[in-house]
Amino acid sequence: MATITDIAPMPAHADRRAIARRAHLWLVLFLAISCIASLAAGASGASIWSALRDIATGMPVAATDAIVLWEIRLPRTVMGLIVGAALAVSGAVLQGLFRNPLADPGIVGVSAGASLGAIAAIIFASALPVAIQARVGTFLVPLAAFLGSWVSVVLLYSVATHRGRTSVATMLLAGIALTALTMALSGIMIYAADDQQLRSLTFWQMGSLGGATWPKLAIAGPLIAVALALAFTLGRALNALALGEATAMHLGIPLQRAKNLAVVTVAAATGAAVAVSGGIGFIGIVIPHLLRLATGPDHGPLLINSALLGGALLIWADVVARLIIAPAELPIGIVTAVMGAPVFLWILLRSRGVLDL
Repeated sequence: MATITDIAPMPAHADRRAIARRAHLWLVLFLAISCIASLAAGASGASIWSALRDIATGMPVAATDAIVLWEIRLPRTVMGLIVGAALAVSGAVLQGLFRNPLADPGIVGVSAGASLGAIAAIIFASALPVAIQARVGTFLVPLAAFLGSWVSVVLLYSVATHRGRTSVATMLLAGIALTALTMALSGIMIYAADDQQLRSLTFWQMGSLGGATWPKLAIAGPLIAVALALAFTLGRALNALALGEATAMHLGIPLQRAKNLAVVTVAAATGAAVAVSGGIGFIGIVIPHLLRLATGPDHGPLLINSALLGGALLIWADVVARLIIAPAELPIGIVTAVMGAPVFLWILLRSRGVLDL
């Protein structure tokens, strides 16, 4: 008598795994090409090829090339990599946690909380003592944005957790309510802002990597790296959750611990990313979709591939933002929206039969 194992489509499963492994290699190559393109692109005459030739021949690198490449383009490239990876992995984790293909980091109020913190910092910065303004300086807005994202997550988790258990459905609904509340509070402060503050708020909300510096990377980079490393351990739990919470518990998955870890990693990664880059949309929702179509739903390789593809595509979006109206710069949030919205609509049209209720 044949068993389930005997008739299971193992070759197809093996093919999916092979495709995912090959995708790792191609995405690493694509990311490397993206980084080189980012270092080579810009309105200035600095050339990465001239710098590499000088290094290879033992000649000193031209001062202009060294400053532009090391102090401007390289931090910006690294920032694009870690922010894109953070947003894409956060989207993949949330879609697995909520078992909802439309979930993204904004659904749990992280982005809205960060935006509220940044708006408060921009509007009320002048009211702070001069000593604090001098000490905090350019880190005030990112710090306030990060604190705002974490306050939102703490409130959300307090509402969704009862008797030591966290309800995913309650978390989803509470996230929607919390986002509405933070947007209302943001609207009140924006209404009271002057013209200069409104201009700063508008550019922050549209997102940019133009403020990337090594000190900012030193703060956001380790936090995002730790969050991503923890997220990569969630593959088995998210695969089991796709079968339902009861089945996941029968499979021996520590469900509450997995939920806690998922929320904490998303809050840390997205909060840090939004704090240093502003509002950047569609990366967290589109990237996991594209990879599921290409390599399958297994969250083990999906999370790693999301980091690679998310970082690479955000770097390319930044290259476009720098070059399309050079020497001026387009906010990167506009570029990701123009790139991501048509892809998202195509995914919805392709999945209409699956998503119909």
